[in-house]
Amino acid sequence: MHFRLMACAGALGLLAAGSAGAAGDVARGEYLVRGPAGCGNCHTPLGPDGPVAGMELAGRLVDDNEAFTAYAPNITPAGHIGSWSDEELARAIREGIRPDGSLIGPPMPLPMYRGLGDEDLASIVAFLRTLAPVENEVPASEYRIPLPPAYGPPVDSVTAPPAGVSVEYGEYLAKAVSHCMECHSPMGPQGPMTDPEHLGQGGFEFHGPWGTSVAANLTNGEDGLAGYSDDELKAMIVRGVRPDGSAMLPPMPYGYLAGMTSDDLDAIVLYLRSLPPLPDA
Repeated sequence: MHFRLMACAGALGLLAAGSAGAAGDVARGEYLVRGPAGCGNCHTPLGPDGPVAGMELAGRLVDDNEAFTAYAPNITPAGHIGSWSDEELARAIREGIRPDGSLIGPPMPLPMYRGLGDEDLASIVAFLRTLAPVENEVPASEYRIPLPPAYGPPVDSVTAPPAGVSVEYGEYLAKAVSHCMECHSPMGPQGPMTDPEHLGQGGFEFHGPWGTSVAANLTNGEDGLAGYSDDELKAMIVRGVRPDGSAMLPPMPYGYLAGMTSDDLDAIVLYLRSLPPLPDA
């Protein structure tokens, strides 16, 4: 059964067990959570007019389909994570393993989050610790598909590439931080097909109150981005507006991506331009 992994998670304190300790930068964490990581896109309750005021990151139903009924948990200090240690929470975000040993399932983009750099993980953690607690009871997710035993071997430490307008840093942002390449790659029975033969090929359908939206081809070819200028591409990413002025559909987190710095946006575009052309999935 196809399933989609998209969301952000909370991690607190320092780093996953085994990583070298590092203090988190609250300002950097706020930028990531409220900007390119778009955590509220899944973790903040939605009303008819968008995110519910006063309920930031308090959890909500994200998707209910044949494979699962998925709830993004409350990741304010009032949620269950408030009783976890920093190391336990860091492990939950980067490896998808709760303190009791159970595995976190979709829609957490764990295969991508395994690439989060130590300092960014610590900063997300530090910022989440500053949030005001919001009381909101969220049910446990229910899975009707088998979850893997793990998403990979234990993660000891990850060093992010140097920040800057480079293909390398754009790849880091588009994968580990914003997980663009997960939603915009075809979905197979085991999740996103992010191998070189499918990465960025698009084609996955998202169903919601808006109707049906299809993840676009992000490769730099005729079926993808080759026909768009950089400015047109940026407007689609951060404003959800096509070159002809028409509005794009959710669930892409345009409002959160609009919080990116110009350098980070330039880096992502530079990375997307580097993707070998692939036909639509």
